[in-house]
Amino acid sequence: MKFMKLGTRPDTFYTEQATRGLVSDVPADLVIKINDTTYLLHKSSLLPKCGLLQRLCSGSSDSENVPLELHDMPGGADAFELCAKFCYGVSINISAHNFVPALCAAKLLQMNESIEKGNFVGKLEAFFSSCILEGWKDSIATLQTTDKLPEWSENLGITRKCVDSIIEKILTPPPQVKWSYTYTRPGYTRKQHHSVPKDWWTEDVSDLNIDLFRCIIMAIRSTYVLPPQLIGEALHVYACKWLPGITKLKSSFSFATQTEESKAVSRKILETIVGMIPAERGSVSAGFLLRLLSISSPLGVSPVTKTELIKRASIQFEEATVSDLLYPSTSSVDQNFYDTELVLAVLESFLKFWKRISPGAVDNRHLLRSIRNVGKLIDSYLQVVARDDNMPVSKFVPLAETVPAIGRLEHDDLYQAINIYLKVHPDLSKADKKRLCGILECQRLTPEVRAHAVKNEFLPLRTVVQLLYFEQEKDSKATTSSKLQKSHDLLLGAKKRPATRDSHGKRSLVNKEEFKREEVTRRTSHTESREKGQHKVKRSDGRLALDLERKMVIRGDTEKIGSEKLRGAKEERMSSSKLDSDSKKSIQRARSKKSEHGREKGR
Repeated sequence: MKFMKLGTRPDTFYTEQATRGLVSDVPADLVIKINDTTYLLHKSSLLPKCGLLQRLCSGSSDSENVPLELHDMPGGADAFELCAKFCYGVSINISAHNFVPALCAAKLLQMNESIEKGNFVGKLEAFFSSCILEGWKDSIATLQTTDKLPEWSENLGITRKCVDSIIEKILTPPPQVKWSYTYTRPGYTRKQHHSVPKDWWTEDVSDLNIDLFRCIIMAIRSTYVLPPQLIGEALHVYACKWLPGITKLKSSFSFATQTEESKAVSRKILETIVGMIPAERGSVSAGFLLRLLSISSPLGVSPVTKTELIKRASIQFEEATVSDLLYPSTSSVDQNFYDTELVLAVLESFLKFWKRISPGAVDNRHLLRSIRNVGKLIDSYLQVVARDDNMPVSKFVPLAETVPAIGRLEHDDLYQAINIYLKVHPDLSKADKKRLCGILECQRLTPEVRAHAVKNEFLPLRTVVQLLYFEQEKDSKATTSSKLQKSHDLLLGAKKRPATRDSHGKRSLVNKEEFKREEVTRRTSHTESREKGQHKVKRSDGRLALDLERKMVIRGDTEKIGSEKLRGAKEERMSSSKLDSDSKKSIQRARSKKSEHGREKGR
């Protein structure tokens, strides 16, 4: 940083109790009291340069000792002492750190060019224009000091000029940046990166208080020069520096250790940052929004701010990772470690947003992919929180149930979460186990996972029975499908087989018999499958276990009824076809074997 040196005399100011004086052979004739400090000075040195002191001492004689009180001195005793040393010619250094109080005090004392040429105010203003405003860090440091004298700085134009200088430099293309800046991101070294990063300015600007920072950010946004993502990065850097807990949530940080005054400051910072987030999606990450949301409750932010955070986080929810959701619960009532209510609130907001955007989201590939990504995220999150010993079923199940059916292509991940929960909570009641496993759909499990679930001793018996029933139904369907395929193949073969004719041009009797057998077989299989299908439709899903026990008996009765119906149909057909006695015997023999097979199966 740059500085300006004024004066050549050595500093001979001394302190005696609460009095400051100057080593001199001439007795002090000017007593100035500023707050708790008293200065013993000389009118001959101060009055020629200070218009205010000339006016205050105008009614006194030269030899008279004049006491003055200047308690409203901007910058206090330190700023006044800089002005006094300038009057004595004592060596002083002016930099960005003490420029503001020095200029304000000099303005109050009226140390202008009209009083004496080359006065203190003129030198300070020249230093401000030629050095401070031309530098990057000097402008930042000077603007920082204005928060102690906001009204004076605003009236003298210091704040506005510093802000304009900073904005001008921020909008400078990175290749043209020649001044020094602070950039301490992990993994970044200037030796390896010769080009200036686009966000080079974010760390230095984060040193400002929230009001000045907001002034800078809003001015930059109004220019529409920088992309929203760069604005969002600046907000992220500022939040990480000033908001307690945003980077310590996975440690032992506790908001209970904060004073009410500290919480009020943090609350103002959080609400201001949320109000500055650009409207464009992706300007800040989903993880950043969720971190802000996680500390909003303990800081007591307004409902408007919390609602806005939930809304913004839900829009980008599919971009989040499981680690973005793992925040400790800050509630004094909940004993569970993880804040599942926060995740549930964002999930519900996401689903509302999805339904509002497109009621027919099933036909929208992008939204459908988004919902399934969120469903997979929630299932992965459940696998982590299931390991919490204090996680109740009443919080675990609602979160799993909130994911819509189209949000899960399969239930493998959900099964893993339930399995982990059951292992960690072996003393779970039957009612809780039933509620927990009730969200699992057996038909949505892959064969490998279903095979594991059937042998899982932690699952309740009802769930295992459902799994076995589904497996048996699946095998039954596969068998029926195979029979139909064989019948279909036989029929096609009969149609394609060339008909042999005798010497009189008539179709051979043997071919007729074969065709009749195939026809009988095909119709028998078709009737059986139709009867089975009708019986399946009538079953109720709520009586799966009972149906499993009666299944074999019912199937036997069904096949018996089907055989009796077929017997009448076959007799009518065979009486009208005038087949010879050998054909009738072969058909009756086939029918008899089929009926016996059905009875044995029914037993």
